[in-house]
Amino acid sequence: MSDSIKYNLDESRLPRFWYNIAADLPTPAPPVLHPGTLAPVGPDDLAPLFPMSLILQEVAAEREIAIPEPVRDVYRQWRPSPLFRARRLERALDTPARIYYKWEGVSPAGSHKPNTAVPQAFYNREAGVTNISTETGAGQWGSSLAFAGALFGINVTVYMVRVSYDQKPYRRALMETYGARCVASPSMETASGRAVLERNANHPGSLGIAISEAVEVAAQRDDTKYALGSVLNHVLLHQTVIGIEAMEQMAMAGDDPDIVVGCTGGGSNFAGIAFPFLGAQLRGGRKRRIVAVEPAACPSLTRGRYAYDFGDTGHLTPLTKMHTLGSTFTPPGFHAGGLRYHGMAPLVSHLKELGLIEARAYQQLAVFEAGVQFARAEGILPAPEANHAVRAVIDEALECKKQGTSRVILFNLCGHGHFDMQAYIDYFAGKLKDLAYEESELAMALAGLPSVPA
Repeated sequence: MSDSIKYNLDESRLPRFWYNIAADLPTPAPPVLHPGTLAPVGPDDLAPLFPMSLILQEVAAEREIAIPEPVRDVYRQWRPSPLFRARRLERALDTPARIYYKWEGVSPAGSHKPNTAVPQAFYNREAGVTNISTETGAGQWGSSLAFAGALFGINVTVYMVRVSYDQKPYRRALMETYGARCVASPSMETASGRAVLERNANHPGSLGIAISEAVEVAAQRDDTKYALGSVLNHVLLHQTVIGIEAMEQMAMAGDDPDIVVGCTGGGSNFAGIAFPFLGAQLRGGRKRRIVAVEPAACPSLTRGRYAYDFGDTGHLTPLTKMHTLGSTFTPPGFHAGGLRYHGMAPLVSHLKELGLIEARAYQQLAVFEAGVQFARAEGILPAPEANHAVRAVIDEALECKKQGTSRVILFNLCGHGHFDMQAYIDYFAGKLKDLAYEESELAMALAGLPSVPA
């Protein structure tokens, strides 16, 4: 990818290519391993779950990956997404900082997730796949894949983490409106789900359990593939349209960010905004602070161990080296359901180990306070996940005020909170509480990490 981002956009400013940060890494990320042999996995190992086109993107080394025209045709419905300067928030904070946000809530599903749902559905259709199984936390990924499945004629089954299934009925209704089937996880439909329910009939669920259910279904059926909404390399790749557009838009505004911020659960929206800027830095461009923000109740980057682990609770997936809290870790039921994953994307984790990004964690009440402040200044109600980034941005802006220094801050406002109103109702009623995981549970989960020789 040229450092002149404009050459990657068409006349409507829509990117022609996704950006693959693997091409610019100073050292390659550790390989994905087969859990039985501990040898690096090959395409044949992944073929039961993904179409070959996505497998090749997962291991791609080239810097530019062309976006298929049918995908770009769908993207045009909301891309390029707008970049705004948060002038009213700046005034409310009385800060010399200049704050910009990339607004991904304009997509049909209301978040950044269709950026990868659409190409995943497209590639599956091209491979003749008629059914896709997947998991979802807060429901943003599930509703996005349901939307994409409707466009490309694919049946979608979504295993939704039970606590979110109960907390967010409107997100569930949106999936069903698009034609998907939504199942509370853990469920009785799979061996993975039944095993969990046998141990605890009232289990709140986790993304790791929901992944196990979706992977099990795909692995057992010839007509079904699996789709993941975060973590994997090809998912992060698709999200880089966000950062590519943002680089162009920041240049049009005559500004350049000193600090780039994104919330992190599995890592996809963070990678989307950050990777193009990091790539330019790795190719000799200016250095920036890149800040990943996560929930204190599920702190994979700030408390997790960098180790090989399973991506799911049922241990049906390959082993990836990532910051992990342990595949059996079940976080408490805080409202940012999209950030409840036990692990972090291997590429994001690798960048953290290389010292190229920093991470911080916040409690639930602090991020909702920030989200309300943002909404009252800018008029946009963020999703609970996005509130984590908002909190960090406000803190950075207040630090600029304290020091009397001007910084340019860019963050990804990855989705709206219109389906999360119960969380805001609970916040205003004083019912929302800061939730903590049990240290003993974390220790037990980390003690169960698979043994992989150095």
